[in-house]
Amino acid sequence: MTDRVVPEPQRRRRRPTKQGVVLSAELIVETAIRLIGSHGAEALTVRRLGAALGADPSAVYRYFHSTDDLLLAIADELIGRAQRGWQPTGDWRADLRAIGLRIHASYQAHPQAAILAAHRTTGRTHEIAAVEAILGVLRTAGFPDPEAVLIYHAFVDQSLGFAALDAAALALPAAAQNADLQVWQASYARLDAADHPQIAATAHLLTADMRRSGYPYALDLLLEAAEARLRAAEGGGPTGG
Repeated sequence: MTDRVVPEPQRRRRRPTKQGVVLSAELIVETAIRLIGSHGAEALTVRRLGAALGADPSAVYRYFHSTDDLLLAIADELIGRAQRGWQPTGDWRADLRAIGLRIHASYQAHPQAAILAAHRTTGRTHEIAAVEAILGVLRTAGFPDPEAVLIYHAFVDQSLGFAALDAAALALPAAAQNADLQVWQASYARLDAADHPQIAATAHLLTADMRRSGYPYALDLLLEAAEARLRAAEGGGPTGG
């Protein structure tokens, strides 16, 4: 299918589809995200896309080599949405925290797509811009390059890991979501303190805290650890391995 994809100037339809729109890669990605959000992963087929676009399904292959190629474009679009409007402030911790929370929010807005895309590496425009921005924040802050790369890796994996985990929970049917949350109240909060003293002592906290994402706190812990390592490096002390 690779040879079907043609350069952008040559592939635009000159006539609108049945829906009255002109096909583009951007429109196909947007439609795919919407279909996945409504119908789940099984919606990512050229047949469904063609029907939603009002075009022959084969037209998708003029823009994407395969459904996996389209999936990578979806992943890159979610990354791009997280970056819209972000500008560095010069406060490296605040900047990284903002990037992390934006990534998490972008995926939570489209949980079904996030499940498919959060673990993929696109090598495309938006992902490249994000890598450049994050490394720029770290290197400008004064982290040596080896340390900057290690922190970048931990930061991104943490962001995407939580994004995928929380997206998977959001993608559950409402009844399943509620049932999972009720386990803390219906089961853990009722455990006998004689057999489970640690859980019993903290049950009231667990039932409240487990209802929200652990990502913001985990992000703060990572940034605090990174700051401690930067201070140690600037002071000439050991930063650990």
